[in-house]
Amino acid sequence: MAATSALPKYIQVSEMLIREIAAGHLADGARLPPEREMAEELGLAVGTLRKALADVEAKGLLERVQGSGNYVRYKPVVDSVYAFFRLELLRGGGLPTAQVLSVDRLPKPADAPPFGPDAQGYRIRRLRSLDGILVAVEEIWLDGAQRDVIKVRDLSESLYHFYRHELGLVIASATDRVGVGTLPDWAPDVFHLRPGQTVGYVERIGRTGAQDPVEFSRTWFDANRAAYIYRMGKG
Repeated sequence: MAATSALPKYIQVSEMLIREIAAGHLADGARLPPEREMAEELGLAVGTLRKALADVEAKGLLERVQGSGNYVRYKPVVDSVYAFFRLELLRGGGLPTAQVLSVDRLPKPADAPPFGPDAQGYRIRRLRSLDGILVAVEEIWLDGAQRDVIKVRDLSESLYHFYRHELGLVIASATDRVGVGTLPDWAPDVFHLRPGQTVGYVERIGRTGAQDPVEFSRTWFDANRAAYIYRMGKG
């Protein structure tokens, strides 16, 4: 099974905190533990933790008060690496990670809606976990016009991070259709459910800021381990 490059540690910690705040595990106004204590608990250097906290603060979810501590400031919509990853553990939250199974350039599937100008696309198959718990398999199709070659080693655990920083491509919006489906026959043995079993299912079209569709994806998830959660901002 192919390896996937991990995101920098401070981004992982930042994303963990963002998802814990979104899930309500860290309440608005809550004071975080002292930085040295928190770094020790997470197995981090204090400098790495401070970089993560600075990132959370820059996104408006943390207020750092000199001589007092760091205080949570909840808001429903945040521009984060995993902003579009809407599976959470049943208790809420959970840090997403991914393991790439394969990357192939192929003709686009006949049953896919139109996305991008190229007749071919990159098919990326992955396992998805939350806090190290396997919850889903997914198949992502990226329009072939975005890059001449994509290899497994090019990808990080967040495809949208890879899109933004390596391709200059920003997925600005997504349309999801959520329901049930059957686990595909390519799901690997390491996944705890067997092909053909009924599972949760998400079908997505990802669009640029100009509303051009460039990505089509399908995710099959274990509803006994994870739930699809979408939080709306105040209108």
